[in-house]
This record gives sequence, C-alpha cells and structure tokens, in this order.
Amino acid sequence: MSNTYPQARILTKINDPLHIIKTRQITHNRPVTIAGPMVRYSKLPFRQVCRHYDADIVYTPMILAREFVRNCHARIADFSSNESDSPLIVQVGVNNVTDLLRFVEMVSPYCDGIGINCGCPIKEQIREGIGSALIYNPELLSSMVSAVKEKYGDKVRLETKIRIHDDWDQTVDLCHKLCDAGVDWITIHGRTRTTRSSVPVNLDAIKYITDKIKAKSNVPVIANGDCFSMRDLQKIVDYCGVDGVMAVRGLLDNPALFSGYDKCPWGALELFWHYAMEFGGLPHQLLLHHLHCMFESMGLEKSLHNELMNIRTTTELIEWFDSHFVLKRFGEIGFSEAVDIPFKHASKV
Repeated sequence: MSNTYPQARILTKINDPLHIIKTRQITHNRPVTIAGPMVRYSKLPFRQVCRHYDADIVYTPMILAREFVRNCHARIADFSSNESDSPLIVQVGVNNVTDLLRFVEMVSPYCDGIGINCGCPIKEQIREGIGSALIYNPELLSSMVSAVKEKYGDKVRLETKIRIHDDWDQTVDLCHKLCDAGVDWITIHGRTRTTRSSVPVNLDAIKYITDKIKAKSNVPVIANGDCFSMRDLQKIVDYCGVDGVMAVRGLLDNPALFSGYDKCPWGALELFWHYAMEFGGLPHQLLLHHLHCMFESMGLEKSLHNELMNIRTTTELIEWFDSHFVLKRFGEIGFSEAVDIPFKHASKV
C-alpha cells in the first residue's frame, strides 16, 4: 500500500479530521487550514512541507479507484505514506459504489479520511462519469456516500469536494442530499465545471450555498478557490461563513502560506529537498517543477531561473544548488530557518 507500510490508524481527536475542522477555531483561534489535492504534486514530500507550515489537514492527489483496486502496480505508484503523514485525506475518482467500497476497504486503514472528487473538470474524467460529472448525478453520488457510511459509520470520515452549478439552488439541493446521506463535511470550489481558473472564484455562491446548508444541518463547509495568503483566507471565512479554507495553487508556489508568509521562505525549499531525498519516489521533472514554483514566489532572477529549468538530472540539480546557494542539510545549524535566498555570491534578486 505504501513505501513504508505505516500501521493501521484509529481515529482519535488528534487525527480525526472532522474533530479538527469543528474545533480549530476554539483550540487555535483560527479557521482550519487544508492543503488540497493537486494532480501529481500532492505527493508525500510536499505534503510534509505543508504540514510543517501549519496545514492542519492534507490531501493526496486524486487516485482512480478503478485502477487502484485492480492493479497492484497502480497501488504502489499512486499512494505512499508514513506514520507522520497525518491527518491525511485520500482523494478518489470513482463512478460506482462497488469500486468505492473496495477502495475504502484497501485505503482507509492507512489514512484519516476519504474524499470523493466531484470537481475535476478534465473532459476525459467527465466522460467516465468521474469528477465534476458527479454533481450532475446526485442520486449516484448520494448512494456512494450512503454505502460507505452505512458500512463504516464514524470509523471512516468521508468528504465530497464539489463545484457549483450555474443554478446555485441545484448545488444546494445536492448538498442537502449529501448531508442526508451522511457526508462528514463538504468542500465547495466556487467555480462551475466550465469556469476557468483565471476567473475569480464566486464567493457569493459559496456564501449562499453555505448559508442554506447550515440552516438545515451541522455539516461543516470548507471553501476552496483563490486562497493565496492568510489575508485571503480570513476574507473568505468572514464573507462566506465557512468553517475553513482549502488552498491548492497558492500552496504550490508558497507551501508556507498558512504560516503567514507572503512569499515562499528559503527554509521551505530546504525542507522540500530534505523530504524529497529522504522519501524518494519523485521523478526529476516533478522535483524541478516544485522548485520552479517556489523560486517564482521568491522572485529568483530570470537568468538563474532559466538555468534551473534546463537541468536534466537530479544529481546536476543538487550540484547547481550548491554552486549558487547555501543549501543547508538536515541536522546543520540553521536548517530550514532562512527566509531570503542565501546566495553564495553577489545578490541575484
């Protein structure tokens, strides 16, 4: 199931995501912070960096249930975890009850909750009845939620991450069905299936739907979309009345977002290098893209950025870092503490 085969988990107040969502405002005087699922990018090393910088709950990338339950190679490739990777939500792309129940049986001992992807707008997934196709099939989606909750009850936490309909009341009706089916919390991405990410998230829609949900149930609601700073987070919570915020693209550039950093600190990059080397399993291009995104947030000078993107091997990448920057390793004094880029030579910003 994973590279390290953590022991099976039992939900406690420490790792129960529903308890965390409901109590974070009381225990930490702030809303719950969630690192959402990103295709390819929400792998174990990056998840651990987000946790270091105050992400309360972290998601895996979407895993296709159909492949996972049938193919051992897919299981090895798609899911790795360890004892410190908690609270963890495994997101699943699924279009039928049978595959979902098999998926939950296999994955739930190694995570703290399952999230059904009802928001992915990719056409190939929609054709398969996966992702945002599910918000137009409320009976199927509700039946999948009911099947899991009837079998596992509170032993398995179950979330649905949805997009909005053009008719907001259609989304409200869907959410009421999900609440009746037993969903533990709902994440609302404030865009429709066809809305581009360049279009601002619709906070009015999230507020409207959240108000309607809370009028009939105590199911928590999480807002998703356009959270790039703690100012954004507070604005979204105050306006929409949600229980917390999920960031996705904002964390890719700045995994320290939830700790109040306006740009990625150098310490986050050192941590990412450490976890990437300790856990392994990241292809070079994925490692490179993470570093590219973080450096963009830091404002690295263009010529160095171009050099970075032309590096073809991880060994060469490490050598390039050591030639240009003071890259501290785990155990060295000051590891993961620097904020600004520590150039070895004259400033390049």
